[in-house]
Amino acid sequence: MRRGEATLDVSAIQRRTLAVVITAQVFGGAGLAAGVTVGGLIAEDMLGSEGVAGLPSAVFTLGSAIAAFSIGRYSARAGRRLGLAGGFLAGAIGAVGIIAATLLESPVLFFASLLVYGSGTATNLQARYAGTDLAGPATRATAAAAAMIATTAGAVAGPNLVTPLGDLADALGIPRLAGPFLLAAVAYGAAGLFLFAFLRPDPLLVARGLERAAETEPDADAGTGRARRVPPGVVVGASVMVLTQTTMVAIMTMTPIHMRHHHHGLSAVGLVISLHIAAMYLPSLLTGRLVDRVGRLPMSIAAGVTLLAAGITAAAAPATSTGWLIVALMLLGLGWNFGLIAGTAMIVDSTTLRTRARTQGTVDVLIALAGSAGGALSGLVVHATSFHALALGGGLLALILVPVAAWHASTSRDGRDDPVPTSTR
Repeated sequence: MRRGEATLDVSAIQRRTLAVVITAQVFGGAGLAAGVTVGGLIAEDMLGSEGVAGLPSAVFTLGSAIAAFSIGRYSARAGRRLGLAGGFLAGAIGAVGIIAATLLESPVLFFASLLVYGSGTATNLQARYAGTDLAGPATRATAAAAAMIATTAGAVAGPNLVTPLGDLADALGIPRLAGPFLLAAVAYGAAGLFLFAFLRPDPLLVARGLERAAETEPDADAGTGRARRVPPGVVVGASVMVLTQTTMVAIMTMTPIHMRHHHHGLSAVGLVISLHIAAMYLPSLLTGRLVDRVGRLPMSIAAGVTLLAAGITAAAAPATSTGWLIVALMLLGLGWNFGLIAGTAMIVDSTTLRTRARTQGTVDVLIALAGSAGGALSGLVVHATSFHALALGGGLLALILVPVAAWHASTSRDGRDDPVPTSTR
């Protein structure tokens, strides 16, 4: 096969990959929103304490950590298709378990099911990597962003359907707050089946085949028994995503609780969360282009500054003002978007195809554990102090991104440490 024909084939496969991943992410986004919107409210009703309101977020993000590790390792062996499809289907099973737990009023089943439901969250994030497997170095952030932006439609619609889904749950004899998990079960199931059926050929396996065909040199450490050095780009990329995730989850988790305590209705809660999720995903294409053109590190700094602005706005917002909470939560989502796409690009830049899927899974474990800690501690912080203290503290935590980016800039020539060779894509 001539070189031009091979390039044409790869381009076609990349376009098909993005189309399939984007379609699946529309469904996946709808499933993602349920736990964010009503998980804490169910826990508070079930256990009768504000202090436990952050636990659902902590548990399903812990479940997403376990799933991220499993999906990363399995994808490294079998490709993206089976790993992603299995993760979404596990999330659907978890959503069904949560519905059963509300019917049985069983906290044990509720938290166990949340752990499994977290697989959907992990898969939703891992899918962004599928878009980068066949992308060149200059378009990796844009490719990851294309996979992310599709999450917007489902994720924004989900919280706004809290009331009609509650009505549907009532009609089916299910507690109203479990209504969004009906949508999650169907949405995650549809995403998993769609990926299983249509993510062919597998982009990661194709990329590896191209690498072998090009007869690239083996890893210097392969087969030597020596431990591989973790590239600085992986460390910094992971740090960026961990800090943005911790801040975002902590503030987001307690916002519905804060709003309900100040007599906002479920529709208002749904509106705030849906606009927050829109800000998390909708700017992705613009962010991806900025990350590719302006650079990974400048956008990481922008993430820290934006998250600080979100924390200050949430802390200063009158508790009865839906408008100011919308502004704060949209800034929170935008800062997370900057950090996730910049960090994702750094991880892809700094890994080879042999190590990429495993490294991506491991990094997403750290991201999920950070979110779990942020969710668990958020309820305790609010219980001991206030929502305003939590919001301000989260914003200040995110500002650590500035010295992290400055340090990396001082140790690399162009802000892209340890890029992979072009031949390994």
